[in-house]
Amino acid sequence: MKVNYETNYMDGMAFEMTLDGHHRLIMDADDQVGGLDRGPRPKQLLISALTGCTGMDVVSILKKMKVEFSGFTIFAQTELTEEHPKTYSKIHLVYAFTGEGLEASMAKIEKAVILSQERYCGVSALLDKVVEVSFEIKLN
Repeated sequence: MKVNYETNYMDGMAFEMTLDGHHRLIMDADDQVGGLDRGPRPKQLLISALTGCTGMDVVSILKKMKVEFSGFTIFAQTELTEEHPKTYSKIHLVYAFTGEGLEASMAKIEKAVILSQERYCGVSALLDKVVEVSFEIKLN
């Protein structure tokens, strides 16, 4: 399956990316390096892709398992290398769920997160080859 992306220079340090001809996203830098802070940085988007990918997996799996929750947030804690090119050396994800009676569903929640991390999330699979990715689950 081919997917087409187009990234066009705007001005300053800004680029606009068009995904399959209809979704647009502006990436920019902060003013310290010539940007106008009109959008996220590329490395931030990488983490957003990771949390979005695994989050969608987990929600889908938990719906199939009939696990109900009132809230779900993924927090990403990252460490960057000191030298250029600055890359992520560690990514730690905290899957935080809120809702009534979640303790009884903890085994299913753990299974959903592990399935996402080890089998379904393509972004996790890609990043896992080059950076240490860990996770934990918190309830309420």
